[in-house]
Amino acid sequence: MLTREVLRERVPALVAEACAWSVGLSDQPHHLRHRGRLVATGMTIGVRAASGQPLSGEEDGRLELGDARAGSFADALNAVAADGSTYADRLDREVLEPFCLQACVLAAERARDTRRRAWAELLDELGEDGADLIDVVRAGDWETPLRIEAEHLLLAALADVPLAEVEAEGLPLSVVRAAEAAARSAVPEPAVPDGGDPGALFLADAVLGSSGLPLPVPPELAGRLLELLLTEGLEPDEIPALLTRLPVEPATAVQVAAMLAAAGEGPYA
Repeated sequence: MLTREVLRERVPALVAEACAWSVGLSDQPHHLRHRGRLVATGMTIGVRAASGQPLSGEEDGRLELGDARAGSFADALNAVAADGSTYADRLDREVLEPFCLQACVLAAERARDTRRRAWAELLDELGEDGADLIDVVRAGDWETPLRIEAEHLLLAALADVPLAEVEAEGLPLSVVRAAEAAARSAVPEPAVPDGGDPGALFLADAVLGSSGLPLPVPPELAGRLLELLLTEGLEPDEIPALLTRLPVEPATAVQVAAMLAAAGEGPYA
């Protein structure tokens, strides 16, 4: 239920990502499958769409997209690429799958932070320790049904829209994405804490659960939080990384790190 809730909250972001993905589709060479063979028609997808001709042949595409309006986004998804796959397959792989995985992880974070008892029962049922939320999501097979719903929501929004309009809507975001990719390739990724040892994370989570502190822990209780964690035997140098995975306000984590540094302990000392 939480995954569906998160997905519906993020439908505008999903539509925006699909529009950005579609940019450049009109410039791709158009192909049709004829008697099992892939044949180039000599036109681009955009030119064929503008002329009102269907982009997919009778031998291509998915059943749910079979009645797509000529030149529409759904019609373009049904078209076959030079490698024999459909653009719908590419949309699944490049947009829907990563988007749904991210939505599932966000739902897992929400369950961990707001439904602690149900979260603990779920982890016990799945045999997971909760240290890696992606592992939890995949163990529970949350992605498959969510991807199907995401596809339905996306098609409800874009299926009959002309491909050219979808591309135009996605152009600003596609430029941002290209700039982000260029920046990432030019600058090395900074080292970040990995969240600590799973056993230490489990212990710290248990301490918070039984502490009676309000969650997420506010900055004014940073001292009490640090005292509890140290009393339970957690090492000072692993506490700052653990706090990134616990229901603690960012300002609280900063204060704890500052206290450790002032005491000459922890990784920031």
